[in-house]
Amino acid sequence: MEGVVDHTMRQMLTKLGGIDRCVTEFIRVTNTRLPNKVFLRYCPELNNGGLTEAGVPVYVQLLGGNPEMMAINALQAAKLGAPGIDINFGCPAKLVNKNDGGSVILKQPNRVYDIISAVRNATPHSTPITAKIRLGFEDRSLLHEICQAVFEANTSELTIHARTKVDGYKPPAYWDAISDIRERSPIPIIANGEIWSIQDYQSCIKQSQCTDIMLGRGILACPDLAMQIKAFEYDRSHQKLGPQGILELLAQFSEITEAAYENRYVGNRVKQWLGYLRRQYPLASELFEDVKRLTFAEDISEQIQRYQSRMVSPVSLIS
Repeated sequence: MEGVVDHTMRQMLTKLGGIDRCVTEFIRVTNTRLPNKVFLRYCPELNNGGLTEAGVPVYVQLLGGNPEMMAINALQAAKLGAPGIDINFGCPAKLVNKNDGGSVILKQPNRVYDIISAVRNATPHSTPITAKIRLGFEDRSLLHEICQAVFEANTSELTIHARTKVDGYKPPAYWDAISDIRERSPIPIIANGEIWSIQDYQSCIKQSQCTDIMLGRGILACPDLAMQIKAFEYDRSHQKLGPQGILELLAQFSEITEAAYENRYVGNRVKQWLGYLRRQYPLASELFEDVKRLTFAEDISEQIQRYQSRMVSPVSLIS
């Protein structure tokens, strides 16, 4: 979720509730030890004990192919107070793969082992080390070998995105491919991919046999999806987020991004989120059309306020 789920988005989503843990956007590790300012830029929550304002822990996510440098940078993140280190073997982006990062490493399970093992051995035992993979690169032929490498490297948890690199993000996600891994795994397995609704969640849990899931694009399109899932699991009532609540979120997001970024970037962040929200909310599609050519943050905020004024009895869902 590079360029999408940064600290401002994490702040918005975790305040809504239902989220147990976040990870940062991936921090690219090459052949150098990164300065502290890089970790703090990607994870300003390190200044708050590694927690969002809502108290949700944020793991620092690293991506790279050099075991030694991954270990050095993981240790640095741990020293800065990262609640955990997540290693990205799932990114399918061509540029990332071309530069020896993400899912390309799944072609060589021994490298998965080497990287995780180096990170595990370099960091305090109290720091969880988690990993995220896909079902494979071109196909699933190495999936069991990849997972065995993850297990033998003493990983704390494994998240599996239920598609290969070649599958990209094209539906469907093959949740059933996770079930065999889940049955044999000595560590918790978390299912991921194509979960946009409660119905998707139910199907994923049934097919993967996992008890936990990771949400990505689905929670951007439906910001209270985690709360919906928690309410379903614990048989609680939950009032789904409606158009009024979405406008309130967008207004607050515009405000906090205006404080965190240069003016010229604020509008792009709001438009980006609207691009996801319009999958679930017709109002977001309408608003996107009205702001897509606007540049300045104040103009976009004014347009959001106009939409709010059109709504009857607007409510605030976040204090």
